[in-house]
Amino acid sequence: MLQFKKRQLSEEKYEACAVFDVNGDGIADIVSGAYWYEGPDYEKKHFICDVLEISEYHDDFSDYPMDVDGDGRLDIITGAWWGETLRWRRNPGETGAAWETFDIDKCGSIETIRYYDIDGCGVPEIFPNTPGMPQAFYKLVRDADGHGTGQFLKVVISEGASGHGMGFVDVNGDGRMDIVLSGGWLEQPEDPFAGLWTFHPEFSLGSASVPVLGHDVNGDGLIDLIVGQAHDYGLHWYEQGRAADGSRTWTKHEIDMSGSQFHDLWLVDLDLDGELELISGKRYRAHNDGDPGAHDPIGIYYYKLEGGKFKKHVIDFGPAGEASGAGIYFWVQDLTGNGYPDIVAPGKDGLYLFENHGKREG
Repeated sequence: MLQFKKRQLSEEKYEACAVFDVNGDGIADIVSGAYWYEGPDYEKKHFICDVLEISEYHDDFSDYPMDVDGDGRLDIITGAWWGETLRWRRNPGETGAAWETFDIDKCGSIETIRYYDIDGCGVPEIFPNTPGMPQAFYKLVRDADGHGTGQFLKVVISEGASGHGMGFVDVNGDGRMDIVLSGGWLEQPEDPFAGLWTFHPEFSLGSASVPVLGHDVNGDGLIDLIVGQAHDYGLHWYEQGRAADGSRTWTKHEIDMSGSQFHDLWLVDLDLDGELELISGKRYRAHNDGDPGAHDPIGIYYYKLEGGKFKKHVIDFGPAGEASGAGIYFWVQDLTGNGYPDIVAPGKDGLYLFENHGKREG
C-alpha cells in the first residue's frame, strides 16, 4: 500500500488542471482554471484571467501547456462544453499580468481535450472530444526554426458525431496510434493528414471516459481497452480477441461497479515496481446532480493490475468537502522530488494535492 498526504490547495471549483513551469524559474507550478499556484509549496495563487461560469460549470476543461507563439514560454490550451470553442491563453511572462485568450476554432461543444504527437514532430497535436461533431485534430504551425506561430492546421478524420469518449490506442498493433471513440475506432493511415481515417464500428462503450486507455491487461499480446463510465456506474476492461474467421472480438469485464462518473483515467507506475497502475476517481457532480450515483461519496483510487485482475486501493474516499474526486482532467507527476508520482485533483469540490510518500513499512 502507498501512503499519501492530502492538501487542499484551493476551494476554487475548476475541473481541470496541469503541472508546468509557468514563470520560468525551473520549478513546476500548478495551473487550474483562472489561477496558477507557485511551486514548490503551491501556497501563492496568481490570477490568469476570468473564466466563463455557467450552470455551475466553468468553461475550462483543459489546461494543457504548449508554447503556441514561440516565445519560449508555455501557454495554455483550453476549451469546454459551453463555449464550443478551442482556445489558447498567452503566457505574458510577468507574474500578476492577465493572460490574453485567443480562439483557435469554433469546433462545437468540447467534453474535454487530450493531446498526442500523432506525426512524431515533437509537439503534441490537439484532439478535442466533441461528441456532436466529427473527430478532428489540430496541428500547431511552426516556422522554419521550429517555433510556434500561433496558428493551427485543422484535420478532420471522421464523419458523423464522435460520441462521448476518446483515447489513443494502437488497436491493430501496426505501430500507428489509432483513435478509439465510443462507437468504434479510427484506423490511422500511413499519412494521418491524408483525409478520413477508416472507421471500425466494433463496440459500443456508452458514455465513455476521456481517455479510453489501451493496455494488454491479460498479457496475450493484444491491446485491450480500459473504459470508465463518465456519467454512470462502472469501470470496465474490454478484452480483444480473435474469432474463427480472424475478425476482432471484444469481451467486456467488470473492474469496479461500486462507483460512478469515472471520467478521467491514467496508467502510471505509482509505486515504482515497474508495473503500471490504473488511477481514477469520481468526477464530482459531473452533470451537477443528474447522473446515477451523483449523491454517493466521492474518491480517488488506484488499481493494481494482476494478471487480468484489478486490485483496488483507496487513496481518498468520503463525502464532498472532506474527500476529493478526480475532476475531468487531473494530473499525475512527481512534484516533491522523491521519485514517486503525486496526484493533483481538481473539481467542483476544490483543488487538492496528494503527495505520494511511497510504500508503507510493514
